[in-house]
Amino acid sequence: MNAAERAKGLDITTKIAAIVNLFKVQFPDAKADLKPWNNDPDTRESIDPDSIDIGFHFPGWSRRFQSSSILVQIRFHQDPIDGQERLIGLETAGFSYQGQAWRFSTVENWQFVGKYQPAAEVKQKLKLFCRQVFELFQPQK
Repeated sequence: MNAAERAKGLDITTKIAAIVNLFKVQFPDAKADLKPWNNDPDTRESIDPDSIDIGFHFPGWSRRFQSSSILVQIRFHQDPIDGQERLIGLETAGFSYQGQAWRFSTVENWQFVGKYQPAAEVKQKLKLFCRQVFELFQPQK
């Protein structure tokens, strides 16, 4: 679901802003898009209502990124016992004018897949960003 639509309440709005800042610390040239999904019936049908989706756009195609945009989907699961929403992982994908170039998921085995993959330095920074998002959503004690 578009991050802009999930931003209901101070807690989640603050966390969305923190996610954007964490990404921009790693990739300062990125511009955040809190509404990466179109508002049409086909798109709405395939959107995960339990996710926070943010697009990040760069000022052109980058050899280091092998993309010009990165979609970050932060996935949650509603615990049936206590009703709490729990972070289950992040899915990221790099896109160029030709479509999806690569994909990275923390739900799977933290591996990059795709014909075109970002440089090692970019991969490490994306993994660091994902670890920081996990820390952001750790339950408060």
